[in-house]
Amino acid sequence: MDNFNFYSPTYFVFGKGTESQTGELVKRYGGHKVLIHYGGGSVKRSGLLDRVKASLDEAGLEYVELGGVKASPLSDLVYEGIELAKKEGVDFILPLGGGSVMDSAKGIALGALYDGDFWDFYCGKKGPVTEALPVGCVVTIAASGSEGSTDSVVTLVTEDGNQYKRCADGDILRPLFAIMNPELMMTLPPYQTASGISDIFAHCLERYFSDTKDCELTDRMLEAVMLTMLKEGRRVMKNPNDYEARANIMWAAMVAQNNITGVGRAQDWGTHHMDNEIGINYGASHGAGLALLFPYWMEYAIKAKGPEKFVKFATRVFGCQNDFENPEVTAMEGVKMLRAFFDELGMPNSISSIGGKPEDIPGMVENMFYGAPNHGNFIKLTPEIAAEIYAMAM
Repeated sequence: MDNFNFYSPTYFVFGKGTESQTGELVKRYGGHKVLIHYGGGSVKRSGLLDRVKASLDEAGLEYVELGGVKASPLSDLVYEGIELAKKEGVDFILPLGGGSVMDSAKGIALGALYDGDFWDFYCGKKGPVTEALPVGCVVTIAASGSEGSTDSVVTLVTEDGNQYKRCADGDILRPLFAIMNPELMMTLPPYQTASGISDIFAHCLERYFSDTKDCELTDRMLEAVMLTMLKEGRRVMKNPNDYEARANIMWAAMVAQNNITGVGRAQDWGTHHMDNEIGINYGASHGAGLALLFPYWMEYAIKAKGPEKFVKFATRVFGCQNDFENPEVTAMEGVKMLRAFFDELGMPNSISSIGGKPEDIPGMVENMFYGAPNHGNFIKLTPEIAAEIYAMAM
């Protein structure tokens, strides 16, 4: 295990009806005027926005609103939010929603206190982030784990129409509090629920496949989260109103991404970077793109790195019988089982199935490596390797 620092100050408020505590928590953490940030109309239709406003009113807090966040949040709305926050004298950012809303809110939070272009922190000119307005969140989707993480992923749209999806990070971006009511997820469409389950599973895989030796505790923790997703994922897809399944999935999303399962070990994240281009080009949800790509990445990695870690995954997570004389067979059986699980969730299993063509690959590779030359760790991606995996997935 490697040396590490770990700081996770988020105060989690979990359970039924907990959104009623929003105003009290904002006030506890020093907020006076709040920017409420959200996506489409679901927070309005569900009554969540009204309940949160009532809680803020009860606490005597002022607020302004900014909706319109899309999946894979765009820089345009972040710029608008920064301008609004500065104009209105906002001192607290409150996202209501899933990972996209939280990521956009974090971009606004860091940009509101920065004299330059907030994108400097996403393109690598600046970082890590050390100053930002405080953020607290009300979570409505279990997927990204942004409610407990240091990260914010935003897509820059350039004047010529190109899109670049990049990440900023810093401990200051961890939400001060996260309100997590599993009931808020019960109205999600099945595809969004399945995408979230896939996203959580992928966050485990990015940490699990590591060259760092003797990480038995975090290996076991990651395996526990993945096993939970297999059980509770199937359970919730059969019964979307199963509160206990929703609760386990919601907490798993946070555990998978606040990095308690990733400390002391090298992590990969190459598949996430490849998936950014899937989302930009074909509009696939983040979880769907990861479910599509990961089995192909694993097939490549087994050949490039050997089967040892993948045998461990296959036997411990999917209960595959270990073929000691032919470990590659066991490793590939694990990949087969993972692909079958994602198929069961209704996730896509090839790029062509979501509209991709082989001639798209050079553009995806070029975009992926533009201004960002380093991707992956367990498998260090080059443009040639990325193109090969995209071709396998096509």
